[in-house]
Amino acid sequence: MVRTLRLLFQRIGAITLLFSESVRSLFARPFEGDAIMEQLYSVGVRSLSIATITGVFSGMVLALETAYTLAIYGARMLTGKAVALSMVQELGPVLTGLVVAGRVGAGITAELGTMAVTEQVDAIRALGADPVKKLVMPRVVATFIMLPALTILSDFLGILGGMVISMSEVGQTSSYYLNQVISTLQFREVITGTGKTPFFALIIALVACYNGIHATGGADGVGRATTRTVVTASVLILISNFFLTKFFYIVL
Repeated sequence: MVRTLRLLFQRIGAITLLFSESVRSLFARPFEGDAIMEQLYSVGVRSLSIATITGVFSGMVLALETAYTLAIYGARMLTGKAVALSMVQELGPVLTGLVVAGRVGAGITAELGTMAVTEQVDAIRALGADPVKKLVMPRVVATFIMLPALTILSDFLGILGGMVISMSEVGQTSSYYLNQVISTLQFREVITGTGKTPFFALIIALVACYNGIHATGGADGVGRATTRTVVTASVLILISNFFLTKFFYIVL
């Protein structure tokens, strides 16, 4: 038990140090603009399809289940409010974070892990360059920027998916549904949801980069590191979601 706790705190310290080094290297010359743009495309544009599918079908199934549940109490016309609040505050940020952790987190770990076990990371150090600045910082910055954008897209599409189900199953008009959504989503509701995503992004990027750079043992080690990234990032997203939600409700 003591050994496990010691190992846990060591990894937390190492990831925190990696974050501080990434922030420092962001403002150090030369500026890695090309590397950041490449990672923005890799993290953001290549994740559009999975974010779209996640948002649309989450909103549709949420509207369907909500309509059937509210029908018991004669409140099916409130489906738009329930979908809007659930998507923006919880399902959109959390589900998008989880799918990005699976796609982007695994990809980053596999890429950096392969470079680590083939000694490419050591070669970068030998050439006098900083692996954190070259490899870690662009991925952290790109994930930090793109995850909130993907979440907003997922929320928007989820609300539209809920509108389709509300029109076909509940009999609402599009204007009535959208009026419910607009009247429900105030500043607090939007910030409570989207405000979590930068923290989720840091969790995904830092855990993935840490596990990738410290991968050992050849292809088998890279596979273990990739699995560890997806599991760790997903669990941390779910845990942090609770505390961030409570924090935003207290602050706002």
